[in-house]
Amino acid sequence: MDGRVKPGHDGGERAGYPTSLRARFAVSLAALLLPLLASATPARADLKLCNRMSYVVEAAIGIDEKAATATRGWFRLDPATCRVVLQGTMTADRILLHARALSLYGASPIAENGNDQLCVAATDNFVIAAARQCRTGQTPAPFTQVTPTKTDDGTLIAYLAESAEYDDEQARLAGIQRLLGIAGYDASPIDGVDGPKTQAALAAFLKSRGLASEVVSQPTFFATMVEAVQTPSPTGLTWCNDTPHKVMAAVGTDDGRTVVSRGWYRIDAGKCLHPDITGQPKKVYSFAEAVDDENRTIKLKNKPLNWGGLVQLCTRENKFETTEQGDCPSRGFTATGFTAVDITRGGKTLRFALP
Repeated sequence: MDGRVKPGHDGGERAGYPTSLRARFAVSLAALLLPLLASATPARADLKLCNRMSYVVEAAIGIDEKAATATRGWFRLDPATCRVVLQGTMTADRILLHARALSLYGASPIAENGNDQLCVAATDNFVIAAARQCRTGQTPAPFTQVTPTKTDDGTLIAYLAESAEYDDEQARLAGIQRLLGIAGYDASPIDGVDGPKTQAALAAFLKSRGLASEVVSQPTFFATMVEAVQTPSPTGLTWCNDTPHKVMAAVGTDDGRTVVSRGWYRIDAGKCLHPDITGQPKKVYSFAEAVDDENRTIKLKNKPLNWGGLVQLCTRENKFETTEQGDCPSRGFTATGFTAVDITRGGKTLRFALP
């Protein structure tokens, strides 16, 4: 999601969600943008990005002008919101875009296959003047050229969308449903359609946080939900990263018929995360390991810094989801030791710390 690909973890993206609960995203970033008007002339008005996805995303823009390329970011966009990212007269030869979902989602819906590799920084509000040669503290990320829509008032708009083709109202509701699921409240399916199940999950979430129903309509509601997802939960499984490193984690579930393992989820230093566990599995399993800035496994005294157990489940180096747990190597997987987690009596928080 952030352009930092670890051989073994695919940048922290989680494997595909079950189709009954999540839309699959097999399209590239170019297809995620919905240009309604093509123009061969340079952009000469404000540029606005609008998010019609069910994810909170962060975007960076690239500007090609007279053989020089600059990048700027990060611009946070909640579902069904827009943001001006460039103002005034523009004479750019090309406008490029890189977008990523927040790490708390596990999987990114945005394929990282842009044609231009430009430099970004991890910090907010970065500006990189020469963005094709990365320096210390900068990493390359795939950018895609975009041709925005031109509105009647001259504003240029690029829409971030997903295959479900939500309108603004549907995108906002689907975004709430998705965060409710991660926070441990069953609002599936993620479809942007209101109903008793979604309302019950939302009411339970609000009650657990002591929030009034009016906060749902406030522009800060997604920030409230994101904060809730990143704090320990009274239900389900929570991972908390108490190390100074990034942690990649995988989860396993057993419903009595099928054992599913999937990963990888990225948990930034000092953050917590709820992996999305649907239904009521009889058993839950967890594995995690710390990685450095190059996404290589961190070792202490020549031993990998990880947190697992004795239950052997299949994992592989990039993002994955598998229901087959036997003979992992013959299918291109690795048998990895997971620890069993008891969530039958309420929430369970696993804290990852240095030994």
